[in-house]
Amino acid sequence: MDQKNELKHRIEAKQKELEARLAKLKADSSQSARQERQEIENKLDDLKQRMGDSWDDFSEKVAGKLNEWLKAA
Repeated sequence: MDQKNELKHRIEAKQKELEARLAKLKADSSQSARQERQEIENKLDDLKQRMGDSWDDFSEKVAGKLNEWLKAA
C-alpha cells in the first residue's frame, strides 16, 4: 500500500469515527452536546476544504494538510 492510500484509509477511518459520534450527539439536547456537535461539524467541514475535489489526484501539499488535520482531529 502506498503512502497516499494509507493516508486515505486513515482519513476515512477518522471521518467515520467523527460521523458516528455526531450521530450519537444528535440525540442529546444538552449544551455540551451541542458544543461538541459544532466542533465535530467544523472538523468535518475543515476536512472537505483541505481535501479538495478528489482522492485520486492530490499533491504532497494537500497530503501535508490532511496529515495536519488528522493530528488535530
